[in-house]
Amino acid sequence: MKNKPTKKIRCAIYTRKSTEEGLDQQFNSLDAQRESCESYIISQKAEGWTLVPDHYSDGGFSGGNMNRPALNQLLNDIKAGRIDCVCVYKIDRLSRSLVDFTKMVELFDQHGVTFVSITQSFNTTTSMGRLTLNVLLSFAQFEREVASERIRDKLAASRKKGMWMGGHPPLGYDVENRKLVINPQEADLVRHIFDRFAKTGSTTLLVKELGEQGRHTKSYTAKSGRVREGKPIDKGYLYRILGNRTYLGEVVIKGETYPGEHEPIITLRQWEKAQSVLNQNKRPRSTKTRADTPFPLKGIITCEHCGRAMTTTYTRKKGRMYRYYTCTSAIKKSYDSCPMGNIAAGEIEELVLGHIESMIRSPELVAKTWQTANDADNSDCSENSIITTLQNLEPVWEELFPLEQARLLQLLVRKVVLSNERLQVHLRVEGLTSLVDELNTEEAA
Repeated sequence: MKNKPTKKIRCAIYTRKSTEEGLDQQFNSLDAQRESCESYIISQKAEGWTLVPDHYSDGGFSGGNMNRPALNQLLNDIKAGRIDCVCVYKIDRLSRSLVDFTKMVELFDQHGVTFVSITQSFNTTTSMGRLTLNVLLSFAQFEREVASERIRDKLAASRKKGMWMGGHPPLGYDVENRKLVINPQEADLVRHIFDRFAKTGSTTLLVKELGEQGRHTKSYTAKSGRVREGKPIDKGYLYRILGNRTYLGEVVIKGETYPGEHEPIITLRQWEKAQSVLNQNKRPRSTKTRADTPFPLKGIITCEHCGRAMTTTYTRKKGRMYRYYTCTSAIKKSYDSCPMGNIAAGEIEELVLGHIESMIRSPELVAKTWQTANDADNSDCSENSIITTLQNLEPVWEELFPLEQARLLQLLVRKVVLSNERLQVHLRVEGLTSLVDELNTEEAA
């Protein structure tokens, strides 16, 4: 009798190293891992094991996540059916996260792929093999978490000594030999910002001035070599500068302040003047007042000029409250940057309601709208029930409480787009169905 031919098992080798240190050597850690795996695959040649020519190597990538190019290519090849077995030197080379590894094992099972660690003997196709794998991986994850804690403790200790531990360099400083060094031109800008804010007391005016002067945020080159170009300064960036104690020559760790190794840019007097103005500008806000004052269009109204959402603001004058919808671009930059700026909430809400009322008076529009939705959603609600419901709703609209009006607007309107020239109201057809069902249920009850 002829021997049954051995099934061919296509084996891929995955190698990984957390850091780039030593990768420039002629024979590095990745090469050593691959050589050991190749020898193991050759020893299994009688079982039909063959090595695929592709190399899956991630040098300088952490095993704590799956954001690795070679790993993603490996998983894509598995999905394409090009691989039958994955070999690694140790399981922590593939992943140090129990959650990520569980996802990969599920993918392996779906495509009939075997996983082999040549230094840890187990088989993922058996329950005992899976138990062994989970135990080993749990220890790998524990080791990663302990290492992370050590790194965090080391960073905290170094920061307490005033050392710069990386990150985006603040405006006014450059990084040289892992230390903050004053950039004279940028430092002048930082001092100007503190002095002008203390004098004007307005970030809005200061943003406008800086924009007219062509001032930008910091430009720098990251470790990867990517150049980060500066952008126009907005109010958020200004507040970060005005609240950054780095400019006093200090570092802050979890709310605690320590002397830094770098030189200060501003004096304590400049800092205190700016903080005094900031504290004066802080107005106590009543959360209850906001909650009791509904903005029916909140979350659905946008500015057509800027393409940005419009947020809600209000003010009090002589005991009376005035509500507004304000473009977030105007808030973040300045009111000159957006032609909309503030718009009275009552006016725009009245316009939107007028649009809905016109729809109520036009059964043809409702019928056409509903037909489109009915074709797509296969709803059992008839167009006549929508027309009847909306017509019955019109006379009682003014009798509804503000919160009820707000809820109905959110239900019926998908989006409101506003500009100086026009108003666009996009209706939520599924909201009409929900409203009809709700009211019909109440009537039946």
